[in-house]
Amino acid sequence: MAQPLLKKDDDRDDEAEYSPFMGIEKGAVLQEARVFNDPQLDARRCSQVITKLLYLLNQGETFTKVEATEVFFAVTKLFQSKDLGLRRMVYLIIKELSPSADEVIIVTSSLMKDMNSRTDMYRANAIRVLCRITDGTLLTQIERYLKQAIVDKNPVVASAALVSGIHLLQTNPEIVKRWSNEVQEAVQSRAALVQFHALALLHQIRQNDRLAVSKLVTSLTRGTVRSPLAQCLLIRYTSQVIREAAMSNQTGDRPFYDYLEGCLRHKAEMVIFEAARAITELSGVTSRELTPAITVLQLFLSSSKPVLRFAAVRTLNKVAMTHPMAVTNCNIDMESLISDQNRSIATLAITTLLKTGNESSVDRLMKQITNFMSDIADEFKIVVVEAIRSLCLKFPLKYRSLMNFLSNILREEGGFEYKKAIVDSIVILIRDIPDAKDSGLLHLCEFIEDCEFTYLSTQILHFLGNEGPKTSDPSKYIRYIYNRVILENATVRASAVSTLAKFGALVDSLKPRIFVLLKRCLFDSDDEVRDRATLYLNTLGGDGAVVETDDEVKEFLFGSLGVPLTNLETSLKNYEPSEEAFDIFSVPKEVKSQPLAEKKAPGKKPTGLGAPPVGPTSTVDSYERLLSSIPEFASYGKLFKSSAPVELTEAETEYAVNVVKHIFDSHVVFQYNCTNTIPEQLLENVSVIVDPSEAEEFSEIASKPLKSLPYDTPGQTFVAFEKPEGVPAVGKFSNTLRFIVKEVDPTTGEAEDDGVEDEYQLEDLEVVAADYMLKLGVSNFRNAWESLGPDCERVDEYGLGPRESLTEAVNAVINLLGMQPCEGTEVVPSNSRSHTCLLSGVYIGSVKVLVRLSFGLDGAKEVAMKLAVRSEDISVSDAIHEVVASG
Repeated sequence: MAQPLLKKDDDRDDEAEYSPFMGIEKGAVLQEARVFNDPQLDARRCSQVITKLLYLLNQGETFTKVEATEVFFAVTKLFQSKDLGLRRMVYLIIKELSPSADEVIIVTSSLMKDMNSRTDMYRANAIRVLCRITDGTLLTQIERYLKQAIVDKNPVVASAALVSGIHLLQTNPEIVKRWSNEVQEAVQSRAALVQFHALALLHQIRQNDRLAVSKLVTSLTRGTVRSPLAQCLLIRYTSQVIREAAMSNQTGDRPFYDYLEGCLRHKAEMVIFEAARAITELSGVTSRELTPAITVLQLFLSSSKPVLRFAAVRTLNKVAMTHPMAVTNCNIDMESLISDQNRSIATLAITTLLKTGNESSVDRLMKQITNFMSDIADEFKIVVVEAIRSLCLKFPLKYRSLMNFLSNILREEGGFEYKKAIVDSIVILIRDIPDAKDSGLLHLCEFIEDCEFTYLSTQILHFLGNEGPKTSDPSKYIRYIYNRVILENATVRASAVSTLAKFGALVDSLKPRIFVLLKRCLFDSDDEVRDRATLYLNTLGGDGAVVETDDEVKEFLFGSLGVPLTNLETSLKNYEPSEEAFDIFSVPKEVKSQPLAEKKAPGKKPTGLGAPPVGPTSTVDSYERLLSSIPEFASYGKLFKSSAPVELTEAETEYAVNVVKHIFDSHVVFQYNCTNTIPEQLLENVSVIVDPSEAEEFSEIASKPLKSLPYDTPGQTFVAFEKPEGVPAVGKFSNTLRFIVKEVDPTTGEAEDDGVEDEYQLEDLEVVAADYMLKLGVSNFRNAWESLGPDCERVDEYGLGPRESLTEAVNAVINLLGMQPCEGTEVVPSNSRSHTCLLSGVYIGSVKVLVRLSFGLDGAKEVAMKLAVRSEDISVSDAIHEVVASG
């Protein structure tokens, strides 16, 4: 039986094997280029050599200056040939070689002659080449020809001039802007491509003038644009004007909406789609405005053209994130796309249906998806899994069928990211749907029996240790956990031992059995496993009775470590073995912010298990050593927190100054870090005069000036304030840098004896509520929340006013409170209209604080927030609410 597909692949292999470019070398091609100097030119042979040269250039091959010059001068001799094909190759090689200013003169006359040729192909290509290699001086000489070319009757020539103008606008904008009249005339051209290029150039010329762009759109939306390509551009420019009008809070009807709606009835499919997409992307679009756009997209779903089906379903998928009810009318059409041959179309159809389907359609969708999943790549599967997770949270009563589906695909083949997405989804469903806990945990237990990923196994065991003991029958999980001790690698075995200990601590009836299993682990081949087993046996007690109190055991196994893991790791590495034991209280608690390049990408969705947090070490310990070494500040007690440096000067100024705020229980010390950037000056007796007139609760009690500040040698000066003890006092401070400036001889480097007293005004500095809060993460927020209990809980609701997005509102509250986001909840899923954020920290006075923030966004972008605070002190819970109420 014939197999044409295999034969076709074989043919392709043969073609690749006998490629004309295979094995070509630069040296050999340069030798071949001598054919350009033959008295009788062989046009076909010359074109082949130029083709090889172009191939080498586009493959990244570099030519030396001598090689490029020789090739260029040889190519210029080909202008004598009348062969049209060879002439086009000459234009290409000249443009790619980009000759220098001296060499350009050699071909300028030939190219200018071609610009005035009767052959349109010569004219168009000569314009493109000249504009690519020319400089500003030559451009003024040929400007007249370019203006004429823009309005040329031949569309190829006109488009060449317009496209060249678009490129030249980046290097010679003043010259191109003088062509506005000719470009305006070209916009009225009957040639579709000319009109498209002319509109693009005209918009770029006016893009920095909002009023001019608005006038351009107003004039062209009256029906003068006939080219479908140009019409698509005009739709995009119209959308831009609408967005800018919305940003400037213009009232009244939405401008130009009627034009966009009219484009939905255009005869060109590309224009119809562009208009539909533009309408769906309007800010605050209403259901009435969406209806006509959704209607035409629904028609595209049944098109015979795959590109139209893909475009329509992708757009509907985006609309479903914000207006799911508007897309429900298309569900029947999208169900037919589940079996589409194009897997991208099928994936988008599935995920859109999951976002818009109703509760009665869930079971039917699950049956269709089951057959579909094996045919798509992992990246598409992850999209489907996330959509199923959202559907389950939307219809919690359907958790059984959705959880079974996730469990089934979890046992199929797949990579780490795909399996992690499934596990994270199951974890989130267990946390958010109480009825799903038992079945979900069993599914996870069954998965780790065949899990090939160590990270996933350890994270599941950790989660199982926190949630399993709280189920109705915890004993059924013990077999799965102990099997990990027998069958897995050392890392997973150690994690399983810890999980067993957690069951033993929380479930009294299981303690004797757990003790027997832990005792077996004492004979494990791995040190870590044996050490953990010994530790937990000593904690729980040899006879099954608890040595410590129940609360102490639970705090040990489930409580927060109290310090960031990265800080603990660094402190342990720096610890030098001695008779003095390692003191965990010496580990800094402050979590230093990550550099911008290391932060998460915006828009990444929160995961169920998450990866271990990483970050650089805090510098609080070095600050504490510095301050304790200064006699004026040594009596202030233990340093609670040091802020990140706050810049008080602009960049590139004479003096660079930033300040670090050091917070003590009854004092605040400002450390001003100063740098002198003027080589000819020496500063002496440097101090900062601080005015606390807008900070009534602070009184200055000490300062430490800087004796000398040479060029480019940083120094510090300090000012200390007293404040009410344990009170989060806030206020604004104005700052003036005062010093004596002495001139420095640049030859000898010696300063003059006499100096002049001078001052330099610095930016204001604020002490805010967030300065009294340490960022401190917790390993399990739910357990930490429950351990604090409701006795010191305060709950209230607040209106945050209009916001651009939920992300902006979440970030504003996090910055206001200065607390550490937990479990990735600082990331808001795109287009989400509600979100919960979890925060933790330590308030001044070493009081643990946990916060639950529940946000909601209405149609008018008004954000409402419910704030729940639990702490170890009711007054601290009240203080957090006061910060939000006043912030």
